Amino acid sequence: MEEWSIQIDKEYLKFSAAHFLIFPDGSAERLHGHNYRVYVEIQANLSPHGLVLDFLQAKPLVKELVDELDEHWIIPANHPDLHHEQREDGVIEVRYRDRYYAAPTEDVLVLPINNTSAENLSGWLGGELVQRLSVRFPELQLHVLEVKVEETPGQRGVWRLRNNI
Repeated sequence: MEEWSIQIDKEYLKFSAAHFLIFPDGSAERLHGHNYRVYVEIQANLSPHGLVLDFLQAKPLVKELVDELDEHWIIPANHPDLHHEQREDGVIEVRYRDRYYAAPTEDVLVLPINNTSAENLSGWLGGELVQRLSVRFPELQLHVLEVKVEETPGQRGVWRLRNNI
């Protein structure tokens, strides 16, 4: 069985973001940041023109997503012990156990994940990419989508979607 894919690994597909990870025992990292790098592989049927998807169409879509994350503090909306509240004065308050943070709302991105791990970030990016690919390229017969988020060289969280073919 033959398979085709494109892999996208460009230096500019990166974002800088702050976060803290919450561990299973309830302890948490200090607030800190990473210069994350994103890698994508799209496996699909070849078009009649011999392409999975034109790189010139795929790269801007990934760039659009990483730009949405860039220069934000990312917090998880679905963690049971982390809570956030939007104040009327344009500030978001974040509480985790005895920690309290307040930041301008435009600096904070609340994602529908339960922790800000590289794995969850790759899953959020992957889910968004699936939606945007289906809207922009409805003819694309996606077989596998893999998204990797590297938080530091050599450490990546990986998310993979396999469609039944």
